[in-house]
Amino acid sequence: MGMLIINADDWGRSVAETDAALACYKEGRVTSVSAMVFMEDSERAAHLARENAIDVGLHLNLTEKFTAGTCPPQIQHSHARIARFLRKAKYSQLLYNPFLAQEISESYKAQVAEFERLYGKQPSHIDGHHHMHLCGNVIWSSAIPAGTKMRRNFSFWPGEKSWLNRAYRAVVDQRLARKYRLPDYFFCLSQSLQQKKLGRVEALARFNKVELMTHPIVPMELDFLMGPEFQAMLQRVKIGGYSAV
Repeated sequence: MGMLIINADDWGRSVAETDAALACYKEGRVTSVSAMVFMEDSERAAHLARENAIDVGLHLNLTEKFTAGTCPPQIQHSHARIARFLRKAKYSQLLYNPFLAQEISESYKAQVAEFERLYGKQPSHIDGHHHMHLCGNVIWSSAIPAGTKMRRNFSFWPGEKSWLNRAYRAVVDQRLARKYRLPDYFFCLSQSLQQKKLGRVEALARFNKVELMTHPIVPMELDFLMGPEFQAMLQRVKIGGYSAV
């Protein structure tokens, strides 16, 4: 049976982002969130998630500076090196850098450990800030244990991307599917609205597990999430969090 997961990214990154996502969750417009650790609002966000029984995954951060003072200096230093490499060029994330393999593995473990400290449980799933859970050093390594629930690549219809882009994504998704538990499709709310394809997303969700990513801090997305059109859509499909994948 199909299901639509409405996942809010950047939980805990800042007070404003956490509060926007929480408002949507309380109205039943978001079904799960992805939390960032070692960030400005991570501690408070964890308390709110526990208080409201929210389905929470880890939003793996390999590119943005940690803004909380709780991150160990060694991890902070390694994180800076990782971020410099991944942000150095447009396609850096596609490459496997053997000199960063150990540091990325340690960064992942440190973020999972901090998540478990904050939330008292393991993440419901793993995805990445700027989608860096799909960078070469993660997908071509054993950093994330097999069997973990993961976010897949963006899903596209024929003609939306070049054949080379689609071929690369297909290879990555095949590798992910062999190791991890994935939704069947993954879409971005803002792109779906701009390209007027939310109807197709809804149709897929009737028979497949579909993740719809949102950033409620973005006014356009927040207005739609809280509006009557989305409310009507949610009455036509089954919704749930990543725990049901």
